[in-house]
Amino acid sequence: MNKKYTSFEELDVDIKRAWLQSEIDREELKLSLHETKDSLTPGKIATTLVGGMATSAVLLKLLTPLISFGIGKLLKKYK
Repeated sequence: MNKKYTSFEELDVDIKRAWLQSEIDREELKLSLHETKDSLTPGKIATTLVGGMATSAVLLKLLTPLISFGIGKLLKKYK
């Protein structure tokens, strides 16, 4: 993409646009880093872990009877 400039004003506009875009990108990166740091606080990590363990406990409670039933059927089949 080799643009032909007919004046220094055109060149200055493109340089200014590129500089502004780099500033926008830098600020977006800073914001993303800040949001990532906020999401990795010990409290949020603990909440996520506890929530995951609670979900696992509920699933285990729901699946235990089914697993017991399946194991019982297998044991009867191979007796």
